[in-house]
Amino acid sequence: MNAFDPRPPFYLGIDLGGTNIKSGVVEDTGRPLSSVSIETQADLGPEVGIENLARAGRLAVEASGLRWDQITGVGLGSPGTMDLSRGMLLEPPNLPGWNQLPIRDLLAAKLQKPTILQNDANAAAYGEYWAGSGRNTRSLVLFTLGTGVGCGIVTEGRIIEGRHSHGGECGHIIIQMENGRRCGCGAYGHLEAYASATAVVKRALDLLDEESTQSVLREIPAEALTSRAISEASDAGDPLARRLMKETAYYLAVGAVTLLHTIDPDIVLFGGGMIAAGQPFLDEIRQHVQNMAFPAVAKGTRIDYAELGGDAGFIGAAGCARDAFGR
Repeated sequence: MNAFDPRPPFYLGIDLGGTNIKSGVVEDTGRPLSSVSIETQADLGPEVGIENLARAGRLAVEASGLRWDQITGVGLGSPGTMDLSRGMLLEPPNLPGWNQLPIRDLLAAKLQKPTILQNDANAAAYGEYWAGSGRNTRSLVLFTLGTGVGCGIVTEGRIIEGRHSHGGECGHIIIQMENGRRCGCGAYGHLEAYASATAVVKRALDLLDEESTQSVLREIPAEALTSRAISEASDAGDPLARRLMKETAYYLAVGAVTLLHTIDPDIVLFGGGMIAAGQPFLDEIRQHVQNMAFPAVAKGTRIDYAELGGDAGFIGAAGCARDAFGR
C-alpha cells in the first residue's frame, strides 16, 4: 500500500447547515476521499431534509469510489440545541420546524448504517484535532467566526459535551457586564455579540452612524458591507476599519484567555470567515493573550488559525463515527 491508497476502515461524515449539507468519506488517518455539497432545503421540512442528508451521504460514497458496504459508520454534525444521548434535535433556530426531531435514528434508518450525532462546532473542533492544525496535540479549543461564534473543546481525545449536551458553547462567554451588546441568542454581553463576522459589521454600522471620522466604509451600502470588506479597508490603512479590527482581536483574546485559564489547552484555533484578516490580525490576538493570561499558560499555548476550512465539519463528524464504531 502506498501513501495514496485509501486506508480502511472508512467513515462517512455529514455536516448539516441551514443552507447546505456537506459530506465526505474519510479514511482512518483523517484524509478525506470525497467532498460533496448539496442544498439543505430546510424550509421544506424535516422529511425532505432527512432525505437530502441521506442523498448527500450516498453521493459522497459514490464520489469516493468505495462500495457502500465498505463504510463502517456515519457521523452527523448539526447546529442547534440537541440531546446527544438520544440523538435528538430540540429547537434548532436555523432549521424551523425540525423541533424535537430524532434525527440520528431517522438518518440511520435511511442509510442502514450505525450513526452518531454531534454538535457541528464540536465536530469541526474534532476535525482540527484529528487531522488539522491540532493534530499531534492533546487538547484544543476552536472558535469558528461566522454568523455567530461557534466553539468546540477537545481534551485527551474527548469532546467536552457537558451534562446536557451543551458543553463548549463559548461564543456565549460574557465579556461585557454593563451596557452589553445584544447577542443573537437574545442575551447581552456575549462574545458572539462583539466578535462574530456579523457583529463586526453591526459595530461598523453603529460607528458610521455616530462618528464623523472619514472612512472608505461610508462608500459601501449598509446591506453590502461585510467583515471581509472591513478587514481589507483596515489593511489599506482606513482608521475606522483599523479600530474595528483591533477591537475585535482584543475581544477574541478575552474569550481565548478565559478558556486558557479554564482548560489550559495546547492550542486555541480560530476558523471561519474572519481568517481572511490574515497574519496581522492573528498576531494582535496573540499579543493581547500574552498581556492578559498567566505567563506560564500563555507561553505554553499556541494561538493559530484552523486549516481544514469548510471540510472540518464533515471530517470531524467522520472522526466521531470512528471513535464510536471503529474501536
